[in-house]
Amino acid sequence: MSESEARATLERLIEGNKRFRSGQTTPQPWHEAHSRPQNPRAIILGCSDSRVPVEMIFDQGPGDLFVIRVAGNIVAPSQVGSVEFAVEQFNVPLVLVLGHSNCGAIDATMAQIKSTELDPLGHLGAIVDRIAPSIQDLMEGADHLDKDELVHRCMRANVRASVNQLRHGSRLLETRLEAQSLMVLGAEYELATGEVNLI
Repeated sequence: MSESEARATLERLIEGNKRFRSGQTTPQPWHEAHSRPQNPRAIILGCSDSRVPVEMIFDQGPGDLFVIRVAGNIVAPSQVGSVEFAVEQFNVPLVLVLGHSNCGAIDATMAQIKSTELDPLGHLGAIVDRIAPSIQDLMEGADHLDKDELVHRCMRANVRASVNQLRHGSRLLETRLEAQSLMVLGAEYELATGEVNLI
């Protein structure tokens, strides 16, 4: 795989998103998924939000994408391992970290940063703890921003942090990146319009 194949894959996703937004999606044989080989061309690390159906928003079918979903599209060891598996097993050339507007995990993290309570979140705290470092500085200097703009900036900062963790948190991924056989990028999905844009 090469960087040109990664760019071609990215273009395929962008074109699929255009079809999704225009209502011109391709009928997908999901009922045949069990008989189709798995040959993903992209790994999508996205949020668990039920309003972000990854295959649908990119108009892709069974076997086309290796999708990893976790609240806040965070990067923890299990997510890194899942990305490594798909890169090594299927020689996938593109990893896309996909954040989205109105993310509940970002809201929860912002609320926790402002809170004086200690660990009221239970296991959700493990997600908040991974998001907080990427948005703490933004929140401290954001008195001039309205809440929607601040949430948007925090979401983008969190995506960038996840991209950085994937680029520098795995020997396998670093080797592929250095060889230019892998690209790791960030993107955002706008719930109101259905549009995906690179960050």
